[in-house]
Amino acid sequence: MNTSRREVLKMAATGAVISAVGPLPAVAQTAQWPSKPISLLVGYPPGGLTDAGSRFISRGMATALAQPVLVENKPGAGGNIAAAEVQRANDPYRLLVANTSFTINPHTYPTAAPIPTDFTPIGLILESQLVLVVNPAAPAKNLSEFIAWVKADSNKGFSYASSGNGGNTHLAMEYFRERVSLPKMSQVPYRGSAPAIQDLVGNQVPCMMDAASLLIPFISSGKLRPILVTGSSRLAALPDVPTAAELGIKDFVVTVFVGLYGPPKLPADVVSKANAAMNAALADPAVSSQIVKNGDMVGGGTAERFAALTRDNYKLWGEVAKRNNIRAD
Repeated sequence: MNTSRREVLKMAATGAVISAVGPLPAVAQTAQWPSKPISLLVGYPPGGLTDAGSRFISRGMATALAQPVLVENKPGAGGNIAAAEVQRANDPYRLLVANTSFTINPHTYPTAAPIPTDFTPIGLILESQLVLVVNPAAPAKNLSEFIAWVKADSNKGFSYASSGNGGNTHLAMEYFRERVSLPKMSQVPYRGSAPAIQDLVGNQVPCMMDAASLLIPFISSGKLRPILVTGSSRLAALPDVPTAAELGIKDFVVTVFVGLYGPPKLPADVVSKANAAMNAALADPAVSSQIVKNGDMVGGGTAERFAALTRDNYKLWGEVAKRNNIRAD
């Protein structure tokens, strides 16, 4: 290519040199972020806890950033499909809304799953305590009766429902079993929480542990009986249900979270802007009151706090999965 120095300078002045060498990587183009619509990728179908989390923040973030914020549902492989797309695109305009399973999948999937600590934490959207529930026909009204029931029926193969093999409800139940020294139980995996809860209500399975916001409507209507909650304090929506700690279970404070991530090495200025917009969305009384009404806890806070939560969950659930030899389908 025979181009004089004068011509090169002229090309640089008009931006032609940049065109000649091709576009810059997407993550590098952040000086004016955001200058176009942003997508929040959700690895689950509409209607679940993770999808709800994305919709809680999308409108408020759009207002704060003066750009449309769109929710894209890309379900499959326990959220891995959406996470892999965000990682592959490496685009500051394609962010990920993920839940606790994001920190579990690398330990349970037979094929490689995206590693959560490779992504850029932006902020916590919400947390939900888990509730251990039984069918009202069960001979257990409290923890001691529940333990006695499980031990008495263990020879018959006591079972529990989960929202999916290798998911957070599966691992949480196994972690609980460890903490109270219960015998091995048989997991009955379902394709999501809804069918699992439906069979529990129908007394097809004896018990399960799942997010409070999903179970509270059935508890309130008397279709399920709560035994305990797994947070550090009682839930306002279930004030009469004790925490695991109150019942003497040590080292068992468990929540499921929904949070916002960027692709790996997202620039700090974008993280700061996205975090501020997410916090602004969560500060809206209409949003925060709805989260609390559902039985969840409003998130918010710094990216650093969310990074620590991600690391802690990644370590905890990896250890639980290894001890119990848990693998996803």
